[in-house]
Amino acid sequence: KSTSSEEEEEEEEEEEEEEEEEEEEEEDAVPDEGFMGIAPLLQAHHAMEKMEEFVHKVWEGRWRVIPHDVLPDWLKDNDYLLHGHRPPMPSFRACFKSIFRIHTETGNIWTHLLGCLFFLCLGVFYMFRPNISFVAPVQEKVVIGMFFLGAILCLSFSWLFHTVYCHSEGVSRVFSKLDYSGIAFLIMGSFVPWLYYSFYCSPQPCFIYLMVICVLGISCITVSQWDRFATPQYRGVRAGEFIIIIIVVVFFVFFCFF
Repeated sequence: KSTSSEEEEEEEEEEEEEEEEEEEEEEDAVPDEGFMGIAPLLQAHHAMEKMEEFVHKVWEGRWRVIPHDVLPDWLKDNDYLLHGHRPPMPSFRACFKSIFRIHTETGNIWTHLLGCLFFLCLGVFYMFRPNISFVAPVQEKVVIGMFFLGAILCLSFSWLFHTVYCHSEGVSRVFSKLDYSGIAFLIMGSFVPWLYYSFYCSPQPCFIYLMVICVLGISCITVSQWDRFATPQYRGVRAGEFIIIIIVVVFFVFFCFF
């Protein structure tokens, strides 16, 4: 009897072990509910990324100019240009590729870009001229170099602004500030050679007027960082600010002469 009872106990233990193994296999076979919930989301996310990439590629190659009335508000600057505008661009690559298309900014981009390259080459040529060509080589190169620097900065900021301002509202705001700052740099740089040679024998008035033009230019750059400064409503203010700087300096210079 004892032997039979032991055999029965062993059989029961074996059956229990088999049942436990079967349960473990079933658990392994059942997929994790959490993973099953995340997997479709990941697949959908990847599918959306691929779709967006495909749409961008197709759109970049096939975009068309649009009329002024369908532009978003942040792209509406000139009410008199009714047709030929670029739509908002999805990437900087699309913006730079657009310079080879005909639209309202094509002329602005290429005239400023070619002008920038011209003054860059001319400035390098001037700076590497032999010192024997100058009376005061260091001073004259610095003075004329300020003009070239102002011209290059102005034209560089300008063609970049006209190229990428259609990317987004934030990008347009940043590059418009650079564009207006570049105009101030050009004004300051243009007056430096004129004042230097006009007051060649009077260094004190020359220094005073240089300080005046620098203060006016820096104040202009400071004001141009104001977000509303780039809006169409302040177009007259922008023009007036730069004109005032020129009038003030010219007035003081002629007053000194006469």
